[in-house]
Amino acid sequence: MHSEKLLVDSIPEEQEQQRLELRKRVMRKNMWRLLPLLTLAFVFNYIDRTSVGFAALTMNKDIGLTPAQFGWGAGILFAGYCLCEIPSNLALYKFGARRWLARIMITWGVAAAATAVVQGPTSFYILRLLLGVAEAGFFPGVTFFLSCWFPAQYRVRVLAFFMLGVPLSSVVGGPLSSYLLELNGVAGLHGWQWMFLAQGIPAVLIGIAVLILLRDEPKDAYWLNDEERGELVSMLREEPREKPKKALFAALKDGRVLLLAAIQFGFILGSYGIGIWLPVILKARGFSLVQVGYLSTIPYIVAVVGMLVWARVVDRTGKRVLNLMLACLAGAAGLAVSAVAGDFALELAGISFAVMAVSSARAIFWTIPTRFLTGVAAAGGLAFINAMGTLGGFAGPYMVGFARQATGTFSAGIWAMAAVLVLSAIGTASLTLLVKRD
Repeated sequence: MHSEKLLVDSIPEEQEQQRLELRKRVMRKNMWRLLPLLTLAFVFNYIDRTSVGFAALTMNKDIGLTPAQFGWGAGILFAGYCLCEIPSNLALYKFGARRWLARIMITWGVAAAATAVVQGPTSFYILRLLLGVAEAGFFPGVTFFLSCWFPAQYRVRVLAFFMLGVPLSSVVGGPLSSYLLELNGVAGLHGWQWMFLAQGIPAVLIGIAVLILLRDEPKDAYWLNDEERGELVSMLREEPREKPKKALFAALKDGRVLLLAAIQFGFILGSYGIGIWLPVILKARGFSLVQVGYLSTIPYIVAVVGMLVWARVVDRTGKRVLNLMLACLAGAAGLAVSAVAGDFALELAGISFAVMAVSSARAIFWTIPTRFLTGVAAAGGLAFINAMGTLGGFAGPYMVGFARQATGTFSAGIWAMAAVLVLSAIGTASLTLLVKRD
């Protein structure tokens, strides 16, 4: 009798272990199916946004751009992006993520390649604006898409892997851009024209792959068997959410949504302020085009390692708000070090630390709004947060360019970015009053 009781007691434990193994298998299959393709898309998304910093090394002189004009043109992309962000994500919710993400990638690839034909400030502004319109909705669209495929306890890691596209874009894009700039004169084109063409076309091809390979809902996941699909649906259904918002306008009036948009503004400002101007900063130190290409990868190699480690810590502790605040403060500290550094090695170390911190903030940040936004509110609310926050992508490059033209140095712009990151940290600290589940 005693042995029979032990056998009966062991059955639930064995079943629980089997279910745990099943869930691990489902998550592993999902990650291998979804993340490599989406991360590759993000690599080219970020390259197409920020490679203009490398183009500036020769393009500005060729078409007659001042530092302020270049800063304005580099940043105006985000005006088009922000204006179309919410409509784009509502369309994604209506037509399906697979089709709409593919449309976004194909049109942004065309717009990025077309930048090769700019002739002066006006055409530069127009094509950068169109690039922003084409890209609108990509990042929050992917965030919404991934929240439909991965439960909350996996999302920091999943988003961290996806956001590897940001540092990897610079690890790949820096040397690639510098090499393409060396093609100056080939077939009668400037090097920066070759750069825009070669970096825009892959986005079109990736968009076609997304249309063919991905699916909108877990129930259509052909890479999972029936048991695995059922378990995935069950995991997502069991996920606890804090006072979920389902209506779009209710989400847009939510204080948490507004505060999150302001917080994101700060670290996006720092991210693009650094990313777009880093090649120019390095060139001003006297480095060659090839040296600039390789030196610009160092902060992003540091970011790859640091972001993955930090994401694992956050997933284990669950302290998302606390770690977001620490990431913003760390980014400000890194920028402050780079601004006061007396030698280049310390300056680059400060920039590297700042890039790592801001990249980690991105991954942590986007797990917070999906805890209380669902359905159309998630599509529109995430887009609103990203649209308002991404205005920092306009403010950062322009602020650094304006300060550079006014003072003759980059220090003033770097200090201003550090101050905004501190404000984001303060906003994150106050977020604990509104977001109860950390």
